[in-house]
Amino acid sequence: MTSLVLAAALPLGGGGDAQVAFTLQDPSITESSGLAASSRHPGIVYTHNDSDGAPQIFAVDSSGRTKAVFSVAGATARDWEGIAMGRDEAGRPALYIADIGDNLKGAWPYVTVYRVREPSRMKSRTLQATAFRFTYSDGARDAEAILIDPRDNRLYVASKTFGAGRLYRAPRKLSSTRTNVLKPVGSAHSFATDGAYAPDGSSFVIRGYFSATLYRAPDEQITMMSLPSQEQGESVTYTPDGRALLISSEGEDRKVWRVPLPEEALPSPAPSAASERSSGEPPDNESESKGTNRGLGLFVVVGAVMAAIAYSRRRK
Repeated sequence: MTSLVLAAALPLGGGGDAQVAFTLQDPSITESSGLAASSRHPGIVYTHNDSDGAPQIFAVDSSGRTKAVFSVAGATARDWEGIAMGRDEAGRPALYIADIGDNLKGAWPYVTVYRVREPSRMKSRTLQATAFRFTYSDGARDAEAILIDPRDNRLYVASKTFGAGRLYRAPRKLSSTRTNVLKPVGSAHSFATDGAYAPDGSSFVIRGYFSATLYRAPDEQITMMSLPSQEQGESVTYTPDGRALLISSEGEDRKVWRVPLPEEALPSPAPSAASERSSGEPPDNESESKGTNRGLGLFVVVGAVMAAIAYSRRRK
């Protein structure tokens, strides 16, 4: 069953209505083929163009304006298809750009993922890339989806196959001097165009043109969901709070949508204030303290009135 057929039977999003988050305003972004929400700059999302473009990363703010353009040295943009947040070998925030498209149907001897350190400032400049080469253990594949598990920094790729895609896992430690082998570990959304891990690593998503599949693990599917209609839906990332997806499209459709996740795919809630107070913690905000004080004050007033009534009766 194709994504197009599934889309007709699936609800749009989950915990609310999908809305346009912003519109890409930079005319240089002609084919937004990947999205990654920044881990150090609130409101910033990284994107890039598809094949035959310059090796550049665009940093876009929550209004759709380009705040900086980063050229990537030591890289070529043969067929850039995805971007993901991860870390480098020193644990610093890093961007992984996936040159993994294969429009020549297996003619490329390998694919490449480039890693650059996430910039500390939103100022256009050149970033030096480290290149990692990959092959597939079961033969060449066309792919557009790259995912990085934030818990262990493990890299995954989902193949773009009509009918039944596959999820591939990279070695735990990547080598920049020899070829890394991607091995299948599970199935993937049909005709996958992008993927992303939730910020807490509790789930991940793989999208197609019309719908997306949410997973807890490579062999544990949570649910499927329909996506807003786009010209050519290619990109996905989670919002920093992990409660919604951001999706974009190639072509003239420059809208970036925010799609709330269904309840079963939401991150685990943080401990509530009530549970913290039951364990002996004091109120954590002023309004709760005021509420407690008002309750005590009312108790004192009522007690005083009752005491006055009792005293009056005794006098009588």
